[in-house]
Amino acid sequence: MSKRKIILLTGASSGIGEATARRLVQAGHHLVIGARRIERLQALRDELGSIDCLTIDVTQAEDLAQMAQFALRQHGRIDVLINNAGVMPLSPLAALKMEEWRQTIDVNVHGVLNGIAAVLPTMQQQKAGQIINVASIGAHAVFPLSAVYCASKFAVRAISDGLRQESDCIRVTVVSPGVVASELADHITDPSAKESMEDFRRIALPAEAIADAIAWSIEQPDSVDVSEIIVRHTQSPY
Repeated sequence: MSKRKIILLTGASSGIGEATARRLVQAGHHLVIGARRIERLQALRDELGSIDCLTIDVTQAEDLAQMAQFALRQHGRIDVLINNAGVMPLSPLAALKMEEWRQTIDVNVHGVLNGIAAVLPTMQQQKAGQIINVASIGAHAVFPLSAVYCASKFAVRAISDGLRQESDCIRVTVVSPGVVASELADHITDPSAKESMEDFRRIALPAEAIADAIAWSIEQPDSVDVSEIIVRHTQSPY
């Protein structure tokens, strides 16, 4: 087993976040997890142990700062941050769903930046740490109905690589999942996008596959920075 680490994880109430929490506790790490649905986090804590849980909204910088401060008070260090929280309200641009555009940028881009801002000073002081940003195959190619979502994930890749280049002691990893079975598409309000996604998601990975990739990147030596991982279903063309 690798060294026990203190790991912050956002978006932990379902999907990739929940699977990752399970995988990392199983590996012997201690997690500080956050999401808006606190009752789900508490259920995970009660089931798995070795978890602290907080109600957070990643669009609020002070929530992420409080999460980092909590970890420092309770455990004295922050080894890993996993920026996993995300939304995917797809629609054609012509639908002019401007509020959904704003939400996508706020959660997927500002949320990642808020997480980085919360932990970067501590990691720089420690001269060690890892920031893992969950992106998407939509960070590598643009698909119809996904322009704003893909733009947000392209931004995550750009921010991550900029941070990597600026850091000589902090590992920066981007994990880009393909189609994953999760609740992410459940909140699509546009009928054409919802119908399209039903076919797009016909072949999907279990969330545990992404959790395994995240865990593997954490287990690498401090001198090894796994910069990018794309994880797709073998049968998926996307």
